[in-house]
Amino acid sequence: MLNRFNDGSAGDANYGVIGADYTRYRQPDPHIAEFIRSALSDARSVLNVGAGAGSYEPIDRVVTALEPSASMRAQRPGHLPMAVDGVAERLPFPDQSFDASMATFTVHQWPDLKAGLAEMRRVTRGTVLILSCDPDELHRSWLANYAPEMIAVEARRYPSMRSIREGLGGEVEIVPVPIPLNCADGFGEAYYGRPERLLEKGARLANSAWSFVDSSVADRFVEKLARDLDAGIWDAMYGSLRTQPFFEGSLRLIIGRK
Repeated sequence: MLNRFNDGSAGDANYGVIGADYTRYRQPDPHIAEFIRSALSDARSVLNVGAGAGSYEPIDRVVTALEPSASMRAQRPGHLPMAVDGVAERLPFPDQSFDASMATFTVHQWPDLKAGLAEMRRVTRGTVLILSCDPDELHRSWLANYAPEMIAVEARRYPSMRSIREGLGGEVEIVPVPIPLNCADGFGEAYYGRPERLLEKGARLANSAWSFVDSSVADRFVEKLARDLDAGIWDAMYGSLRTQPFFEGSLRLIIGRK
């Protein structure tokens, strides 16, 4: 039996607490969405596991969304289908029900990665897509210097590329996804050239890793970043990022084909 929070959240993060303002900061980014659209190819029926508020769900296909958190299901816009309450490790669908399946920014929260990936493969006739971050590449971000405790949490939570590859089986391609400067999807690295945004509490809460570090870590981060921005120290070290069109960070699209 998987443990679930009061709102149904089934991973290690309680979206009943941290997810209230999620869609204000986490919108699907068109550049990233194009990678997913291309990988889905001609699939007509798609399962979105850990669907959240619906980021990256294609609107030109028949999508079934599955999301355990009631607070996240409630934030889904009206043009998207209502999400089914369920968890990755026990998908309530028959074998080979979908042409393709996808999971974006969610596998790091699954209690049992192997079981979840096996379930996705079981219910999928074709391609399985996983959008995640490579924990071995998180050090590329300036956040590794300003919030090392948060980065350490992320590195522990994100599964390795090898474990995802092994869990999917078959032919697996791992595609680096460059992050655009004005990325609409506000995960940590999305602000590589816009550090001021991370002074906002809501922007930090939309990244679940911040909920796993002591509040003093966030306080110290805000104080140091604000001071360094005012003094020009951040810009002296990282200012070129403000005009860099893309950042080659940790974001990866893992494509599993039979």
